[in-house]
Amino acid sequence: MNLKAICLGAFALSVLGSVAFADALDEPSTMQPFFTDSGMKTMKSSADFETAWKAPPKSMQGAMMKECNDAAMSKPHAQFCAQLFALGHHS
Repeated sequence: MNLKAICLGAFALSVLGSVAFADALDEPSTMQPFFTDSGMKTMKSSADFETAWKAPPKSMQGAMMKECNDAAMSKPHAQFCAQLFALGHHS
């Protein structure tokens, strides 16, 4: 019985924990404010991009910056990261 409870608890923690590791730049609800279209193909203008950048909490901005500063993670989001860096938001 204890082994079953331990296994079930470990499984529950792994499922809940995986949500915390989702990439910020891969989350459509996070990225949508930076695009003009629902397909997220056209970036907003620099001024609108800057406004959208100020909206998320600092923790989300930090996660996004961390991903943009990682070459492997930023590759699929090169346009977004380039726009972010052009505004001077990089470490």
